[in-house]
Amino acid sequence: MTNTEPTSPHPLRKPLLIAEFTALAVLLASMGWFSSQTSDGQAISAGWLLIPAFASLGVFLSFIGLMYLRWVASADSGNRFKHKLIFSLLAVTLIGVWIYGIANTWFSLTAS
Repeated sequence: MTNTEPTSPHPLRKPLLIAEFTALAVLLASMGWFSSQTSDGQAISAGWLLIPAFASLGVFLSFIGLMYLRWVASADSGNRFKHKLIFSLLAVTLIGVWIYGIANTWFSLTAS
């Protein structure tokens, strides 16, 4: 039994993909810039680390948004509550890991 109706992508899919890859490009560019700045022994101001922090948050949030479209928005109405619950736990876990990583980085910079 195949579905003969053509399925169109969700209208938020393209903006989320653009946001994810733009944030990823900013993250990679900032990491490359940081490595070139620290190669001669200079210290980078902690404020500059906000650029990759917000870029990584953008990558995480757009990734979570795309997961939502893939798992929850396309789920059958009978299974939607279960999908929302599992997705919520996964999203909270991913954001928690991001917060933990950013907090550890910040504390390690301010401790020295």
